[in-house]
Amino acid sequence: MKLYSLMLLLLGISLMTLQQELPKPPVAKKEPKVLKIHGYELIDNYAWLRDRNETKRPEIIEYLQAENAYTEAYMKPYKELIETLYKEMLGRIKQTDISVPYKLGKYWYFTRTEEGKQYPIYMRSTHKDGQEAEVLLDQNEMAKNYKYFAIGIFKPSDDGNLLAFSTDTTGYRQYTLQIKDLKTGKLLPNKIERVTSVEWSNDGKFLFYSQEDPVSKRSDKVWRHEIATGKNELLYEEKDVLFVVGVRRSRDRKMLFIGSFAKTMNEFRYLPADNPLGKWKILAPRREGHEYRADFNNGQFFIITNKDAENFKVVRAPLNAPSEENWVDFIPHNPKVKIENIDFFKDYAVVSETENGLEYLRVVDLNNNQSSRRIPTPEEVYTINLDFNPEHDTQVIRYNYSSMITPLSTYEYDFKTGKSTLLKQQEIPSGYDKNQYETKRVWAIARDGTKVPISMVWKKGVKFDGSAPMLLYAYGSYGISMTPNFSIARLSLLDRGMIYAIAHVRGGSELGEKWRQEGRMFKKLNTFYDFIDCAKWLIENKYTSSDRLVIQGGSAGGMLMGGVVNMAPNLFKAAILQVPFVDVINTMLDDTLPLTTEEWIEWGNPHEKEAFDYMIKYSPYDNIKPQNYPSMLVEISLYDSQVPYWEGAKFVAKVREMKTDNNIVLLKTNMSAGHGGASGRYDRLKEIAFTYSYALSQVGITK
Repeated sequence: MKLYSLMLLLLGISLMTLQQELPKPPVAKKEPKVLKIHGYELIDNYAWLRDRNETKRPEIIEYLQAENAYTEAYMKPYKELIETLYKEMLGRIKQTDISVPYKLGKYWYFTRTEEGKQYPIYMRSTHKDGQEAEVLLDQNEMAKNYKYFAIGIFKPSDDGNLLAFSTDTTGYRQYTLQIKDLKTGKLLPNKIERVTSVEWSNDGKFLFYSQEDPVSKRSDKVWRHEIATGKNELLYEEKDVLFVVGVRRSRDRKMLFIGSFAKTMNEFRYLPADNPLGKWKILAPRREGHEYRADFNNGQFFIITNKDAENFKVVRAPLNAPSEENWVDFIPHNPKVKIENIDFFKDYAVVSETENGLEYLRVVDLNNNQSSRRIPTPEEVYTINLDFNPEHDTQVIRYNYSSMITPLSTYEYDFKTGKSTLLKQQEIPSGYDKNQYETKRVWAIARDGTKVPISMVWKKGVKFDGSAPMLLYAYGSYGISMTPNFSIARLSLLDRGMIYAIAHVRGGSELGEKWRQEGRMFKKLNTFYDFIDCAKWLIENKYTSSDRLVIQGGSAGGMLMGGVVNMAPNLFKAAILQVPFVDVINTMLDDTLPLTTEEWIEWGNPHEKEAFDYMIKYSPYDNIKPQNYPSMLVEISLYDSQVPYWEGAKFVAKVREMKTDNNIVLLKTNMSAGHGGASGRYDRLKEIAFTYSYALSQVGITK
């Protein structure tokens, strides 16, 4: 351990030297804004950083630019490391490549990337091998005049003559829908703003679409758009602010659905797809606690429901009487297995399910539903999911498989034979040998005795004596599971001796519906406690140590990071908070902000005293106090619609004001992107290289 101690000493000296050379960080001015609520008095000195206008006030831009300059000055000594990591990551992607084509109607659709170009080219061919392909959309050409450019919806009509597509040019995730005539190559005059989902009528004469509110961004309306006339007719408006709406069509193209979704309840309306002008009917009325999702196949409704089934079951119902009293079990409830989704094909169904924290795909023969089998999974820790399979009448489907050491692999599965054939595995041109790496799952013990799974990967040769650096990642919200997948970027950490780990804390769905429920609303503190206890367990078991542990989370995972650095600041060497949701109370009090109202039943509604009293216990911004904090990198985006830029900016200003140590807190703002960061693939790699360089530098790795 003497060498390890010397390394720490040298790291401390080098960081002290760096701090002496650094300019002083920007100091945000203080303009106290007082909120009195439920007997509390909350003082927000940095509320002035908020600006919802598309063009922000000059003083805000100047402040964010000053913060960027300070961050750049701090990271200047690691410029070579950033460039090295970027080149490594770039060397691991096949820059000129095509995706695995999928069949829709008489065409095979795929994307092509070309070396030196940021974006994919959307193409199709009448040949499976992609020969004689035509270009449908060249995103590189479309993006020429924009710093950010994303394509959202991409949906051809059934006859292949028209293409509905949507674009976002700021990162605010506000998409504009357009229609392209694929016979002439010209755009139709139809143009619709703020579209969130789209579905064609069977005859191609109408588009059904959902649209978001211009202020709150809540998807609250469904329209029918007539292609020939451009006429829009409002079909449904969702008045309940807890709900959002979307539109879809069953894979057999027989049924259209309008879904109303809240965090703890759903409601579906349906309409036979060959009658686009008909009247929509409610399948099962909404009620608190009832979550269900509807589909249609072979003349019957199929519904995934949690009615008397915590981990969900699948029921079927007749077309002429689909109400709840006529629901009959198709796949009964199994308390050990959570049903995530079910996809129907002509003769088979594929169930996406999780058991004991692992994902499975189960194939069910619809002609004999007693006959079912899971697609084999060869590794202990992995992720598997169904690929995009738009065709209904098919004998083969595609699925994706990967692990933390196995590159993304697309397989074709034959329903009749039960055999899987590898179609494409992610190529790594610079070379990759999976045998040099190891992955496994361990179980940490939380303070209440709950076992929490942690997925880990490292390069062989790492010593488990507490000296290894680690990057520990987590999310833990909305029932979203963090899957142990493959990452070309992550290899740059592993090759430098860093362990990468994902803590599957409560709030996700890794261990079923109960796992989700145990980490939300009035049990949300479990998410923070689980993460802290996972970190302590990893340290106690010599996988790493506090002065070698860097933590990372984004969005709601950024809230988690903000919470744990308040609760256990001495446990971590450094923290990376990406587009972090840290100003929980202020944001959840403002019902004009995107996502606020629909999330009142995820976090709680702080207008209600009971909810406020609980939320104030963990809201990161409100719990910053005079104490030592780890070093931090906070990354935000100016046009973020999910988590406004000012949340992270305010958090940094307040931490700097309150902290009692000399650790550096950095704020980095992407001035031309949204919640997901840069849109171009090269720009995105540069962002990751920067972030990973920061993580490595904090544990003394600079080459």
